Amino acid sequence: MLIEDNFEKPKTDLTVLVCFAVREEAKFFKPKAHQKVLITGMGRNNAARVIEDACNKFQPTFVVTCGFAGALNPLYAESDVVFDADEETKLTSKLEEFGAKRCSFFCAARVAITSEEKKRLWRNTGMDAIEMESETIRDFCRDIRLPSATIRSISDSAHDDLPLDFNLLMNDKKQVDFKKMSWLLIRSPRLMIELLAFQKKSIDAAQSLADCLHKVLP
Repeated sequence: MLIEDNFEKPKTDLTVLVCFAVREEAKFFKPKAHQKVLITGMGRNNAARVIEDACNKFQPTFVVTCGFAGALNPLYAESDVVFDADEETKLTSKLEEFGAKRCSFFCAARVAITSEEKKRLWRNTGMDAIEMESETIRDFCRDIRLPSATIRSISDSAHDDLPLDFNLLMNDKKQVDFKKMSWLLIRSPRLMIELLAFQKKSIDAAQSLADCLHKVLP
């Protein structure tokens, strides 16, 4: 579990636990004194392992699960901020005022790589966007009657193919094996151009998400 401390504060001052799977998603988010950033790692297992310990340790007033999502619904565009929030968080009106869109999330075991795969998932699940941690985190919060919300930014549209099959590059802990990635890029240098373009989209999505969180979180 990785906790990003902005500075030391007494435990009783913490009110909001803001969860991201990886640091890149939290790149532009600057927590206030009463907010704590939690880096869970990717996937359900990492999220389940970390969220219980964090809630027991910090006893937040509510939890927000954030990061990137891939669009399944073609109506969502890159860098759109999408959300689903419990009424008790009192975030819905603020999110809609910001321009964020209500969304249903499919919590998957793997990254959706191609537009065809996304199309199948949209038809089969009826969900608007895909990610890998939020359902696990929010199910835990419901079990302990802790309000929660999902706020994410679209990193890739329903029409986009990802430049790499990231599922093949992950180890058992759902971490990207950069040695494998480097070897793949050496073998196929053209992939570097596509990867850099995808990285630019991810940076834009991270900035859009941070702008929203700065404005809507209490």
